Amino acid sequence: MDILKAFLPRLTGRQFLMIGIPAVVLGGGLVTGLAVLIILGATGATARPAPTQPIAYDHSLHAGDLGIPCEFCHRGTDTQAAATIPSVEQCMFCHSVVATDRDEIKKITTAFESNTPIEWMRVHRMPDHVRFTHEAHIKAKIECSTCHGPVEDMKTVKQVVNLNMGTCLACHRDTNGRSIGANNPHPISVDSAPMDCAICHK
Repeated sequence: MDILKAFLPRLTGRQFLMIGIPAVVLGGGLVTGLAVLIILGATGATARPAPTQPIAYDHSLHAGDLGIPCEFCHRGTDTQAAATIPSVEQCMFCHSVVATDRDEIKKITTAFESNTPIEWMRVHRMPDHVRFTHEAHIKAKIECSTCHGPVEDMKTVKQVVNLNMGTCLACHRDTNGRSIGANNPHPISVDSAPMDCAICHK
């Protein structure tokens, strides 16, 4: 099932029933219908529990209490498609002097001194057939929490928004022609959120 999650359609519960029930009724038998339901039910972009990370990084401390902007650690979001995971060197920019006696920080220091990357577990992932660019959304002043939820309140980050086609289309429809980024110092009016299939699908 994990292999299917990487590339099959992501359906809401309603879509699953609308497609799945006719598939069972008209699919030529229960086995065929169930197979269709299993395939269509692949949920690679739906919300799931937080993975166990190699280091207990507390986003509620860094992004919440300390107010560190997301882009400070996740560099390149405004210039490239993917949001980068901070390198060990990026962590050491602060933690070569901050909280150096804590066990979790010692893990970072050990990784830095041994030139070993930290194997962070990915939390959010779009399917490979979807073209998503952070750059366009950051430049449009879409707040990170729109897709990633209130990360500033999370000790351990988990996916809370279903990043499926329905979610993306609904957001594009809702933001067209409206002022967005209310909590951003420079809210803008978005009048060109694309609805063309070829924009997102390779």
